[in-house]
Amino acid sequence: MNSKLFHNAQLVNEGSVTRGWLMTEGDKIARIGHGDIPAGLTADEITDCGGAYLIPGVIDTHVHFRDPGLTEKADMATESRAALAGGVTSFIDMPNTKPATVSMEAVEGKMARAAEVSEANYGFFIGATNDNLDQLLRADYSRVAGIKLFLGSSTGNMLVDDNNTLDTLFAKAPALIAVHAEDEAIIRSSRDRLTAEHPEGIPVEMHPDVRPREACIAATRHAIDLAERNSARVHICHISTADELQLIAEAKARGVKVTAETCPQYLMFDRNDFLRLGARIKCNPAIKEPADRIALLRELRPGGVIDTIATDHAPHLPAQKEGNALTAASGMPMVQFSLPAMLDLASSDPDAEGLDIARIVELMCHAPARLLDIDRRGYLREGYYADLVIVAPVAMPGRRITDADVVSRCGWTPLDGRTLGWEVRRTLVNGGNGPGPLSFRAGK
Repeated sequence: MNSKLFHNAQLVNEGSVTRGWLMTEGDKIARIGHGDIPAGLTADEITDCGGAYLIPGVIDTHVHFRDPGLTEKADMATESRAALAGGVTSFIDMPNTKPATVSMEAVEGKMARAAEVSEANYGFFIGATNDNLDQLLRADYSRVAGIKLFLGSSTGNMLVDDNNTLDTLFAKAPALIAVHAEDEAIIRSSRDRLTAEHPEGIPVEMHPDVRPREACIAATRHAIDLAERNSARVHICHISTADELQLIAEAKARGVKVTAETCPQYLMFDRNDFLRLGARIKCNPAIKEPADRIALLRELRPGGVIDTIATDHAPHLPAQKEGNALTAASGMPMVQFSLPAMLDLASSDPDAEGLDIARIVELMCHAPARLLDIDRRGYLREGYYADLVIVAPVAMPGRRITDADVVSRCGWTPLDGRTLGWEVRRTLVNGGNGPGPLSFRAGK
């Protein structure tokens, strides 16, 4: 059985950072120790980490790898390689592909595709529609991460706007419900008003007005109400406003089973950046005000409202990102740079108080594994799968990111020209034995 020994590392796990060593055997972590490696301990491969940080592989619970049906933008092969380049060893793909992943058969088809081409561990959400409750109730939630619910418009027939369907879903759902929370009626009203005011085309910097904060607040309030009335588990995806944080904090205090996700783009940019970056930062929900960015950063601290960080990685070709607030595609690639970007924020942003590498590992590794009850991943523990990442600070002035660095098929990044002070040096999936499907424990 192939073994690997990593030593002279700063092990980051469960809130602590300690100098030590870690040994793998096959696809599992076999032994972990502090200080120097014991005399006589050896392995087939020995790596001196040189004082760099050894962390569990990142679990990105929110990606759009565009496979099947949208593969001109990206596919599981290209995007899983981008994930590994960024220290992401496991991903959970969303269902708004073509066709949409709204049945167990469709999930199995994506699993088969991933088994052929993915270079990272893989899992999938099943999508809710107005008429597929029977499929959701029959799904195998040891193989499916959970249910994705769109309360705002999306690719395909996946907007769920029937109140009876929503009540039944939340009452009977046997798994976590992950919600895209934007109110479609509010968005439609804003879009119609702004279209009338700007007949020549709504400028892209007005995207936060086309999809306003009120749409997020209303939908998040609705999702919390549904979860509270039905004792369901709900996860609010890609939170972009301070108001939603307040709603979730109050709901948690009442005992509602609600968790919160945000993404690096909402922590790195605000609406002023549209003037510099244009549609490169156009995404749904829209990036909001400077005060929202600061509020989100502050809720990353221990005890804060935000539970997980994911990317909402959503690549488009450059030509598809051209246009105005209505015609330019929404979404951006983030999976390759999410970990170094978050480490850079922790090191450099004065509003990121309480955010350090141990907290980032909690938000991007430990908490995602707990959220979806993923079997033996997300931690540095003996007997767990050996998904490992070596990360380290970069010598000043840091590493300048350019579009040429991008592994994703789309070939661009909103971080083009930005300097990051951290880098991923090595990513190991299952001890170097190749990826596999994620397993989700029963009893959600």
